[in-house]
Amino acid sequence: MSLANANHQSTSLSLTVNMKLFLIAVVLAVASATPSSYKKEYKAPEITIVSQSDVRNLDGSSAWSYAGSDGTTRDESQAQKKFVVTTVDSYGKEIKQEVFGNTNKGKSYWISPEGQRFTLTWAADDAGFQPKGDHLPVAPVHVYELPVAPVHIPFNGKGYKIY
Repeated sequence: MSLANANHQSTSLSLTVNMKLFLIAVVLAVASATPSSYKKEYKAPEITIVSQSDVRNLDGSSAWSYAGSDGTTRDESQAQKKFVVTTVDSYGKEIKQEVFGNTNKGKSYWISPEGQRFTLTWAADDAGFQPKGDHLPVAPVHVYELPVAPVHIPFNGKGYKIY
């Protein structure tokens, strides 16, 4: 094989590789330029706050509320309250103690994307958190009687009952 023939084959091979790369680039460019069937996602409308209040009092109580342009509202109030807490020490003696804590009450109203109206009211105090709303699940009522544990009869450590 002559040197000219080898150079010609090398150049020919180089042109073939370059042509293949060029064709791949053209196919990718055409594929990316074709319109896609991608649909824009739903964009929720902007919601603005149409009214708002926030009151803080020196006694620790407060109240705040807001209303949105979509009909959503929320009102909440808080007050300081003195609670009587009963604890039991390690000897079984009950200890009553006065402590201060917060009580909260509130109400929220909103409309679901399906158009259903929801109202939620709640209170949080020494009885715990108590939500109320027609949309909340209700626990089933137990219709059976719970078993009673047997009475513990104390012993003095020597095997005799203490009465």
